[in-house]
Amino acid sequence: MLLNPAIPLGAIDGDLLLRLGAAALIGLALGLDREIRGHEAGMRTHGLVCFAAATMTVSVIALYFQLGVPNPGSRMDPLRIFEAAGSFVGIIGAGLIVFSKGRLHNLTTAANLWLAAVVGIACGAGQWPLVLLASVIGLVMISVLRVMEDKVELKRARRDLTDDR
Repeated sequence: MLLNPAIPLGAIDGDLLLRLGAAALIGLALGLDREIRGHEAGMRTHGLVCFAAATMTVSVIALYFQLGVPNPGSRMDPLRIFEAAGSFVGIIGAGLIVFSKGRLHNLTTAANLWLAAVVGIACGAGQWPLVLLASVIGLVMISVLRVMEDKVELKRARRDLTDDR
């Protein structure tokens, strides 16, 4: 069996640790709000999705260059990683989303998992400005905007209560 040359364990360096460690920590942070609110996909799920996407990205990029690609006759396409991540997160998201009693549940959690996967891919690719912006904006959207939504819902409930009287 013909295999690519193995990479020795001594090749673990700061860049690899940064890419994978950042993905794990950011994934955990993205899942914190879902965990606090008791949703099915919390910190561990988000952390694992982000970390797995980063690991897959690092592996694909390393293998792509290790095999001497790009070359004119090659059919290798490292961008297929987006297809794989999208399919995987789609399966998880579809399992999470529930329509019950006239309401849609876990749609935000599924979208947040998609964000975790994309941020993981960006971490694996070392795209640090994108990682920073996506993480900060995502955290604001999932937590700060939730506080604003809660206030709006409270006002709406109070208004509906006074309208019923």
